[in-house]
Amino acid sequence: MSSIASLKQQPQTEAERADWWRGAVIYQIYPRSFADSNGDGIGDLNGITRHLDHVADLGADAIWVSPFFTSPMRDFGYDISDFRGVDPIFGSLDDFDALVERAHALGLKVMIDQVWSHSSNQHPWFEESRQSRDNARADWYVWHDPKPDGSPPNNWQSVFGGPAWTWDARRGQYYLHNFLAEQPDLNLHNPDVQAAILEVARFWFARGVDGFRIDALNYTMHDLQLRNNPPMPEDGKPRTRPYDFQLKQYNQGHEGIALFLERVRGVADEFGATFTLAEVGGDFADTQMKEFTADDKRLNSAYGFDFLYADKLTPQTVCKALAGWPGGDGEGWPSWAFENHDAPRAVSRWADPQHREAFLRMKAMLLLSLRGNSILFQGEELGLTQVDIPFDKLQDPEAIANWPLTLSRDGVRTPIPWQATHNGLGFSTGEPWLPTGPDHAALASTGEPWLPTGPDHAALAVDRQAGDPESILNWTKRMIALRKANPALREGTLHDCRADGSVLLFERRQDGQHLLCVFNLAAETAAFALPEGARIIAETGAHEPNLAPYAALIAQLES
Repeated sequence: MSSIASLKQQPQTEAERADWWRGAVIYQIYPRSFADSNGDGIGDLNGITRHLDHVADLGADAIWVSPFFTSPMRDFGYDISDFRGVDPIFGSLDDFDALVERAHALGLKVMIDQVWSHSSNQHPWFEESRQSRDNARADWYVWHDPKPDGSPPNNWQSVFGGPAWTWDARRGQYYLHNFLAEQPDLNLHNPDVQAAILEVARFWFARGVDGFRIDALNYTMHDLQLRNNPPMPEDGKPRTRPYDFQLKQYNQGHEGIALFLERVRGVADEFGATFTLAEVGGDFADTQMKEFTADDKRLNSAYGFDFLYADKLTPQTVCKALAGWPGGDGEGWPSWAFENHDAPRAVSRWADPQHREAFLRMKAMLLLSLRGNSILFQGEELGLTQVDIPFDKLQDPEAIANWPLTLSRDGVRTPIPWQATHNGLGFSTGEPWLPTGPDHAALASTGEPWLPTGPDHAALAVDRQAGDPESILNWTKRMIALRKANPALREGTLHDCRADGSVLLFERRQDGQHLLCVFNLAAETAAFALPEGARIIAETGAHEPNLAPYAALIAQLES
């Protein structure tokens, strides 16, 4: 049995509300898979709006909505053909405005993705750029002549496999794409492109958006000399793509990005209490996250991949990640995620089926105890497991191209189970839809969800868990409430992160409050002794002198 002391919400001052994002709980929504309001089998903006009460009841401070922009959907919305438009499969700008209005009425801030490193090859900017070498947007993308033998300009490789360069006969040049060939890289070295992107930012802020999560930020500028990337030193990890054989030294992380972010911050500050969050992966993520958030004049926060692809969760993994953000002068604010739309469900990576229940409780307490923002991916509050998608049902272009060696992103993107006994687990609430729009919507014309649901997801449905006080859903609510009720957890300093065998310990302090956080990260019992005078305020599986497998506790220490 798990327990938690009674909670009292801390009052907020005006200044704290302006700084609402510090220590916030952010709930990520992947629109295609959250809720389908019109029966086409694809989630949409109206579906999100109808279920925002679920997020507000959870206790989240904000939602982050993954791309819903106009797109050919080659990479499911991360290939954008209109940065200011809503794709018809998701709804309209009016639907988006209604979503923002409802979220704000429920006390939720609204964050959206911004994808500035590249566009779709069907974006009007690219269609104009590729026509000639001297048109008005000729330099809006990264073009270069071939080598004398006709091969690409250098050795850079794309994330999704194969060279990061594609030949275009119209210009007689190659264009750069760090992802799919249908996702040409914008040339953010060009001041006109920067100005256009900043106007996109103003457009969404003016519609009431409270913050941005900026996708693949370190890819937004490249080495102008186009130097070859060096080989990746052998690290023992499997290499399934040419991309894995290179140290990504020159195709990402250019020093000019940080200066551009000062312009981004200036636009954000025009609109008041906004929040900007960088996604930064790659070989130099730790350094780049600090550069992108430095001195309170760039972005507010950044998150990397410390946990998203970790095979194991160990005390050393946690302490190493936390040590990168000690809280010194000029340092930005960290954000943490255990799952997202690209990374497998943590419970399937880190726990065996026998211990899933205990692990999920510990995991929720841990995520919500870390110094920084906590990002929950939709369904994480339900304890959803990773779904094994058969090849004939795959949608993910990377998984299809590299089958079976690349883990499909589709397995974490499956529809949310709202109702255990409803057809499609309540994901689709409308009548089957007859497509009248682009081809990419036609696949769902029968109302069948665009991805299959997991075989064990009915038992984890929202309606099943909502009425069970001991469910993972209700435990997650209590953990979020615990975080909000304790200043040390929400925004306090972090001290003395250490390992005692499989047990992770660290301390949080703020405004005279001193907390000890203890987590057994193993499936075996561990010895445990609480310091004299400590008072447990929350626990799961913690019974002195032992911690059960995946037990956890938070205790108030004497100051």
